[in-house]
Amino acid sequence: MRIRHIVQIVRPSRANRWLYRKATDLVITVTHAINRQYVASRLLPHERVVTLVGGVDTIRFHPGVEGHPVRSRLGVPPGDALLGMVSGLRVMKGHAVVVEALARLARDGIRPRVLVVGRGPHQAAIREAIRRAGLDTQFTFMGFVSDLPQVMAAMDIGLYVPLESEGMSRVVFEYLAMGRPLIASRVGIVPEVLRDGRDAILVPAGDSGALALAVRRLLADEPLRRALGTSGRRLVEEHYSGARMAESLGDLYARLLQAPKR
Repeated sequence: MRIRHIVQIVRPSRANRWLYRKATDLVITVTHAINRQYVASRLLPHERVVTLVGGVDTIRFHPGVEGHPVRSRLGVPPGDALLGMVSGLRVMKGHAVVVEALARLARDGIRPRVLVVGRGPHQAAIREAIRRAGLDTQFTFMGFVSDLPQVMAAMDIGLYVPLESEGMSRVVFEYLAMGRPLIASRVGIVPEVLRDGRDAILVPAGDSGALALAVRRLLADEPLRRALGTSGRRLVEEHYSGARMAESLGDLYARLLQAPKR
């Protein structure tokens, strides 16, 4: 059995034909889009390609986690909005789009704080973009954190805005499990599992104008934020918890063990 996490075309080379037709009984993909790539490659029949979306630890990540200590540590008053972005600091993660969106909002006097969690080679370029936009006082960089649930609990809105598909990103499900209202790019797993306006607010990837409008909308609508957080948590509990993923994996292993040898 093989598990495929990345969005990259699998070519029907001689080596891959041997690998998938002779040495692989089952392929698990983390999105339906990756599943379709395998089926289109004709390396193995569709019944031997299964999509299993990754799960999240709903015991560690849950809406009851207390975020006030983190907000206090950051100097964010209870009534001030805090946006959060958890990802590696790389070009394709969309930090520049967030900076552009916040610059649009700042021109209208809307200046929420933004918490950037993660490390990566693009940090200097992101900081420079923030400086040029005059947004230095709004952004806080935390680097790697060991208390991610507590940090997420401090956020009023979560941002997941990569420029291209990452396949399945666990942080999407962590935001949902925490009950955080989420704004997400329509890439990868997002349009497959999230309903726009019900589980999250979905925006086109790379569109800073659409992102600015989505942030403005959520900042002005607390009932919508609460509704999105509740719906996202329910979605994870019903379909994407770690327990459900383990159960599905167990069923797949049982299926392999019972299948006749090829």
